[in-house]
Amino acid sequence: MALEHHKDATLRHQQQVDNSRDYVLPFIQLEFPQLEGLRVMEVGCGEGGVLTPLLEKGCHCVGVDLAPDRIELAKSFLHKYLEGGQLKLIAKNIYDLDFLGEFRHSFDVIILKDAIEHIPDQEKIIGHLKQLLTPRGQVYFGFPPWYMPHGGHQQICANKFLSMVPYIHLLPKPLYKGVLRLFGEGDDVVVDLMDVKSTGISIERFERIVKRQQYKITQRRFYLINPIYKYKFGVSARVQWKPIAAIPFFRNFVTTCVYYMIKPI
Repeated sequence: MALEHHKDATLRHQQQVDNSRDYVLPFIQLEFPQLEGLRVMEVGCGEGGVLTPLLEKGCHCVGVDLAPDRIELAKSFLHKYLEGGQLKLIAKNIYDLDFLGEFRHSFDVIILKDAIEHIPDQEKIIGHLKQLLTPRGQVYFGFPPWYMPHGGHQQICANKFLSMVPYIHLLPKPLYKGVLRLFGEGDDVVVDLMDVKSTGISIERFERIVKRQQYKITQRRFYLINPIYKYKFGVSARVQWKPIAAIPFFRNFVTTCVYYMIKPI
């Protein structure tokens, strides 16, 4: 059952704005208390909702997304910041040489909010981001661990029952694909969900990559209830109980969202 925000870009943008203002910004401010003048890039910026509160605080922002249609939506929401020269919105791959040439060592904060779990070769991109950070720069990540109840993003299913079934994404690939077909999911949904199955990331895998790529974790927060659920479903955010958050692997199954700030060593 596709939820309303999946179809309504304005609603989706506002949910991103509210979540960013209430949860993402305060988390980033643990490392960067003074936001005004900060240079920020968001990878996978979509409609630009995450960047909006940062722009309101006086940050200079760049939003990058591979989807030109989503960049056009972001331009419609954030036109005053574009016109004022405080924001650039770019439909481009951050691996492109001209992008790196323009923005090498440019950003104090790089944001990947609900993005890393969709990106192939996560080790490559986490390592690559170092080239875009200033000497004091850090990267913010927010993502759902793969093993959490809806870590496969099955909530986008058209079938209402299937969209609510927890942990179904953990089935072996052929069986999972067969179930999706059995319940009448279209080719586009099946392709999207199988893509997420190939790129979903656990807490442990993320932290191993961070260590191998020679970053240190400066801030970490696990949520039992994802903050975005407040705006999507009216359910208050709840930080994960510390003893549960300390149990490797098991914590993935009962943690719906994690926030990290990481810094190159």
